[in-house]
Amino acid sequence: MFQTIINAWKIADLRKKMLFTALIILIFRIGAALPVPFVNITEGIISDPNANNFMTYLSMMTGDAFNYGTIFAMSITPYINASIIIQLLTVAIPALERLAKEGEEGQKKISSITRYTAIALAALQSTAYYFYIRSQHYLTVDANGQAFTGFAAVFQAIVIILCYTAGAAFLMWLGEQVNVKGVGNGISMILFAGIVSRLPMTLTGLYQYIDKGGAYYALVPIAFVSMLLMIAYIVWMDNAERRLPVQYAKRVVGRKMYGGQSTHIPIKVNMCGVLPIIFASSILSLPPTIELFVKEPNGFWQGFFNVFKTTHWAYGIMYFVLIIFFAYFYAAIQYNPIEMANNIRRNSGAIPGIRPGKSTSDYIAKVLSRITLLGALLISVIALFPIIFSQITGAFHHQVNLTLGGTSIIIMVGVALETVKQLESQMMMRHYKGFLD
Repeated sequence: MFQTIINAWKIADLRKKMLFTALIILIFRIGAALPVPFVNITEGIISDPNANNFMTYLSMMTGDAFNYGTIFAMSITPYINASIIIQLLTVAIPALERLAKEGEEGQKKISSITRYTAIALAALQSTAYYFYIRSQHYLTVDANGQAFTGFAAVFQAIVIILCYTAGAAFLMWLGEQVNVKGVGNGISMILFAGIVSRLPMTLTGLYQYIDKGGAYYALVPIAFVSMLLMIAYIVWMDNAERRLPVQYAKRVVGRKMYGGQSTHIPIKVNMCGVLPIIFASSILSLPPTIELFVKEPNGFWQGFFNVFKTTHWAYGIMYFVLIIFFAYFYAAIQYNPIEMANNIRRNSGAIPGIRPGKSTSDYIAKVLSRITLLGALLISVIALFPIIFSQITGAFHHQVNLTLGGTSIIIMVGVALETVKQLESQMMMRHYKGFLD
């Protein structure tokens, strides 16, 4: 990977793209530290960084910008949510499905719809965020130490909500600029930068355990070795694929003969990426988020909210089941066995030993089901490992809770691999172009 980056740096065109991407990341980090007018958050709104709620999830995805209420507090999450929503609606709404099949023009229209949806979601999240920080008394007050009222309070709310919405829209635009003029996927690079920015804080937390002495000395090397093993595991899982063999028959068109070759259809084992983990963690984080707005729950509700804490055994079971469910759900949306079988048959192809038509679609569906289950089990290991690790380290002392975010590591490793592959493909294109010239 490092050799690929060094080789790409030697090419002037790629060097400009890499510098442009670095500039966008720098702008993002500066914006993540810029305060918003009328907001005064000095120590962060999240009291327990290891708590399981939607706020800790957003803080992780935004590089702590959400925790301190800076201008990029919403980060790129509204655009990600909008993309997922539109992608799901494309299957459910015939009009969007027709647009998706219209080629480049249809994709442009879907992209435009996604942007407007992202801005609407950013405004909705910004409004909810405003009311939360207002209830927690994080807003500036008047000269008498009282909260603003009347027109001043309305003006204050409008400024804060518009700043957060504009910040999310600006980040969405920056991500698109990276797609055009930079290296890698812009949205992924911004997520990558936000997650990486939290590494110093994680390393500082690990270093604090050295001062405790005794068994705590073992936590730091164990944590580092665990991270390295998880990274190697994710790289292996990301490259794993199942290849469906396809044999194309010979056919004569005019004076030329086509076909007669053997090829394969690659199906990635982890075809859904990190989305099942994101969906599952988002759903399981809703009850703890609601608990933040409930004053001292007791009785039934206290037991109910306790179930959704990462320290409860039921949380791990629900997390595992939801990951499996969303993996199958997303795979069903992404892959259509009947359409795949028809495409093979349309091109005079066939899977060896399988009859064309329904038998082929049934075979593809059977393979997809098995691959989806295997991929879901593999990513479940990554998702559940931080919880198990925290429980083991918690046995040393009740204050020990080291959370190695499986979601964040998958995103970081996936973005790094994707960026390196893009650099390699662009260098290869330039190599062939120079050869042809």
